[in-house]
Amino acid sequence: MTDWRKVYKDKIVTAEEAVQSIRSGDRVVVGHACGEPAALVEAMVARAPQLRDVEIVHMVAMGPAKYAQPGMELSFRHNALFVGGSTRKAVEEKRADYTPCFFSEIPRLFRNRILPVNVALIQVTPPDDEGFCSYGVSVDYTKVAAESAYVVIAQMNGFLPRTGGARIHLDAINHIVEADRPVIELAPPAIGDEEKAIGENVASLIPDGATLQLGIGAIPDAVLLFLKDKKDLGIHSEMFSDGVVALAESGVVTNRRKTINTGKFMATFLMGTKKLYDFVDNNPNVELQPVDYINDPVIIGQHENMVSINSALQFDLMGQVNAEMIGSRQFSGIGGQVDFVRGASRSPGGKSIIALPSTAAGGKISRIRCELDRGAAVSTSRNDVHYVVTECGIAELRGKSLQERAKALIAISHPGFRDQLAAEAREKGII
Repeated sequence: MTDWRKVYKDKIVTAEEAVQSIRSGDRVVVGHACGEPAALVEAMVARAPQLRDVEIVHMVAMGPAKYAQPGMELSFRHNALFVGGSTRKAVEEKRADYTPCFFSEIPRLFRNRILPVNVALIQVTPPDDEGFCSYGVSVDYTKVAAESAYVVIAQMNGFLPRTGGARIHLDAINHIVEADRPVIELAPPAIGDEEKAIGENVASLIPDGATLQLGIGAIPDAVLLFLKDKKDLGIHSEMFSDGVVALAESGVVTNRRKTINTGKFMATFLMGTKKLYDFVDNNPNVELQPVDYINDPVIIGQHENMVSINSALQFDLMGQVNAEMIGSRQFSGIGGQVDFVRGASRSPGGKSIIALPSTAAGGKISRIRCELDRGAAVSTSRNDVHYVVTECGIAELRGKSLQERAKALIAISHPGFRDQLAAEAREKGII
């Protein structure tokens, strides 16, 4: 490595100068979620009149995603690896694309040049004494995108927490844009009585000393409310948020009994508030690693008593999971659900749990159906599902016949739909 101090100043440019490296026809990968380099994205969008057919690739966009707004079609085409709130309409209206892919497989798309990366827009901390920058709250696919890109443009942000684990040296960055901005925050979700009931049911399945994977949303956060009497829990999760901080501060999460990476909070990205970011900043017990490590089912399965907790939009009576579509409309994506379901299944004493409210649309629609909605994809196969949890109870499907599964799922459906589900199941010969 060169003496980074000698070349550092030569790499500093304005955001407007840095994005001149983006050319028409390029594929640009943007740092993920709350790690989105907002200053760089804004400068790229401002260049829209000068650009044509630039492909923008990322998962969850936490910013406004102006490149996916109507009127940007000639300049930008968004390729979503997960559909978020600011990009959903563009995908639905066919102004953007969705590419199905397990989260753990995304680095392979970049590294093996299945999706060659021309430019990576990332966000990093200022360098340490050796010239290394932390990726802050987003390592996931961001690290491999930077390693695979022809041009790496980094927004250097003094507000970004410095996390342990993966890092990048200044020698690997082509252009540096110094832009200090508050890190994007994700406000805690509202937790109602329904979510609390689900959370309490899920918590009953978690033993002392378990290692947890938690998804995003009200249900995973509700689970955390009912873990206050547990002992020595650990975290090996795609992400974690503010609720884990509270359990760490109260001594519930210690990571002491983890089988591997003992003592460490392991994740691949973070989403939360300043409370979370302050907790992880320079915390020697927090480590962020690429998603092809964190979400690797083989790595996950090395933990004893690994418990994965994920959510879904819909189940059918065979146990098939739809976690990403409303009818034929792509609502979100597969993310890391299958990665952790399969990893937890490999774990000695492991459990995979998929939790969901029993109804949708204000109680008008049952989420447990005789069949999935027409056009909906199967996110997690019936062969993989272990526990299903609603506010009405717990169904264990592993080792159950199709008839036994149907009866167990009807039993945890909303009482107002049980007779109808049973009648439909009998009509189709399921029970």
